[in-house]
Amino acid sequence: MSVNIATARYEGLGKDGKGHVATKSGALDAPYGFQTRFEDAAGTNPEEQIAAAHASCFTMATSFALAGEGHTDGSLETTCKVTLEKDGDGFKVSRSALSLNAKVPGLDKAKFEEIAAGAKANCPISKLLSCEITLETTFAS
Repeated sequence: MSVNIATARYEGLGKDGKGHVATKSGALDAPYGFQTRFEDAAGTNPEEQIAAAHASCFTMATSFALAGEGHTDGSLETTCKVTLEKDGDGFKVSRSALSLNAKVPGLDKAKFEEIAAGAKANCPISKLLSCEITLETTFAS
């Protein structure tokens, strides 16, 4: 089991508040707040962080699944788009859309699709999310 740590701080309240989020590893150390979430200000936001987590987790899961099938060469690049939408008086994350571009010599498209679908269903971040998770792939052997 591994436990990872992030800390978020918010000074002030509501739209006027300013936040800062950081991870123990130092990989993330950024401002966040209303402006970074809804107005394109410099910094990060929770949905961007979820997108990064989902893209990286899914890509790693796909890589390990391919290695488990005996493949030793290839490249994978995943883009993840997380949708935040209005939900009554608040908001909800309604979708995490994965788009995988892969090149794996010696692998056929049908087997690739099977492996990618398994990785989508079984990566830990996919299991965490309860929103719709979609997957689009492009493939070259």
